[in-house]
Amino acid sequence: MSQRKVKLSELDLNNPGGWPRPYKIGFCVLLGALIFGLLWWVVTRDKGDQLEQLDKREAELRDDFVEKQGRASNLEPLKQQLAQMEQQLQQMLRQLPSKTEMPDLIVDISQTALATGIQNELFQPGPETPKEFYAEKPIALKMVGTYHQFGAFVSGVASLPRVVIMTMHDISLRPVNADKDPAAAIRPNSSLELAGTVKTYRYLDEEETAAAAEASAAAKGGK
Repeated sequence: MSQRKVKLSELDLNNPGGWPRPYKIGFCVLLGALIFGLLWWVVTRDKGDQLEQLDKREAELRDDFVEKQGRASNLEPLKQQLAQMEQQLQQMLRQLPSKTEMPDLIVDISQTALATGIQNELFQPGPETPKEFYAEKPIALKMVGTYHQFGAFVSGVASLPRVVIMTMHDISLRPVNADKDPAAAIRPNSSLELAGTVKTYRYLDEEETAAAAEASAAAKGGK
């Protein structure tokens, strides 16, 4: 005798134990799916968001590590390059006049101007200003000469035995009679007046460098 098929609407919800076997299996599968869905919603979904954030953080840390590793691999060559640059700087500084050579150098500059025919109406060295590893010496001057004489003076200074670095500040070059004739122009053979300040430089020895560093540190500490 065949078993009668039970319709879904005929199931007694209060007595699931009396349901036919296929309905029991289906109910268990549905209940398991519901439980799994609730677990994913309550637990797994938040963990998924955290995992995504951790993945992004891992990628950022990996990029940062690669960048720093690249810097570290270049650190030693950069140290060697810095040491070479410092050595070259010291060699260049040693080419500048020393403290004992500076007075003779100033005399040589003045004599070079006279040798080219320039009239030194004012040639007054000022006090030195020590910097980190060199000192600058200002010279207030007022010279009268032609365009070609000034060119010969610059060429003569460049030919001195010692390396001479001169920078010009607030320099004016005008015809001698500019006050009487504002329309006077600068011509190759006309008398010109050069006035202003030039600065020349010398290197500091080790004791002077140490003293300059101490003075700079004291000045910063006093602020």
